[in-house]
Amino acid sequence: MKQLSLTSRNRRKASSFAGAAATRMASQLSERIIGQPDSLEAIVPYVQMYQANLAPEGRPAGVFLLLGPTGTGKTRTVEALAEVIHGSAKNVLRIDCGEYQMDHEVAKLIGAPPGYLGHRETQPVLTQTRLNHVMSDRANLAIVLFDEVEKAAPSLARLLLGVLDKGTMRLGDNTTVQFDRTLIFMTSNLGAREMARELRPTFGFEAVTGGSTAADDYSRMEEVAIAAAKRKFAPEFINRVDVMLTYRPLDAEAMEKILEIQLQEVANHIARRLGDRRFFLQIPRRTRRFLLENGTSTQYGARELKRIIHRHLMQPLAALIADGAIFPGSIVRCDLHSSGKRLDIFPLEEAA
Repeated sequence: MKQLSLTSRNRRKASSFAGAAATRMASQLSERIIGQPDSLEAIVPYVQMYQANLAPEGRPAGVFLLLGPTGTGKTRTVEALAEVIHGSAKNVLRIDCGEYQMDHEVAKLIGAPPGYLGHRETQPVLTQTRLNHVMSDRANLAIVLFDEVEKAAPSLARLLLGVLDKGTMRLGDNTTVQFDRTLIFMTSNLGAREMARELRPTFGFEAVTGGSTAADDYSRMEEVAIAAAKRKFAPEFINRVDVMLTYRPLDAEAMEKILEIQLQEVANHIARRLGDRRFFLQIPRRTRRFLLENGTSTQYGARELKRIIHRHLMQPLAALIADGAIFPGSIVRCDLHSSGKRLDIFPLEEAA
């Protein structure tokens, strides 16, 4: 007689293995995405269902609508997931919806049908070849990102209905693209202004980042964001989204962690690009405080911090390298200038 059910011991082993795998993936993502634990925990199970060959048939493995203020990590989440699954953030088929604000521009995604002007000249954007290209030897799962989806013409949402429901899309040349091996992400800033007014009518986003009642604030943010999405998109579109996730504004602790990650990325970039000519950075605490104070923006989130690092750190370093002032293997100190308005960057000595 065939054994159709797992023994209790095997069930415990399987449950333990699945739990460990989920924890490992969530941990890898949390090292890259700071301050959004709820969102990461919601995404991981859909990846695991696909990896276990238990994802629903005839539709994408997961459809996510990521909501919240700009600079909180929505797009970065998709890139980080590609890094974990495929080993590179470049394994994402990204559609910048700001380029498809008119109905005739949306047609570029599928190409012109035979007999129409531009049929042979215009190559569709969403092809099976491009989907396959963002897969890898590590996983046959394509990650597709529709960035700032609210900016696209309404016809884009109508085009996506069939993709989100049936996992297929017909191109202008009558060929079919299969989306059953994809995770589809859509990002949007819908409701960001309403969130500011709702949470702190007097002080706006400055008070949101204070986080005096974080749980209540997040619950209200979520309500505002989802309500804004439901006003923008038709019910049949919303009904095809598996999970709507609201990203929190980043608090001071999250920004400090993001700063450390970005400074490590700067060091890695120097090592990777310069090779044997690499040098080492020494960045004291007051310099970090300067970067945080100038790079923390309630309006632009973590994106402002990256711009500040580029302006106050990378550009002066590039000027010194171009002048031949930094020698291979040297230690470069990035200190705060006496004016308190810029960094004073200078080589100290060769590394031991």
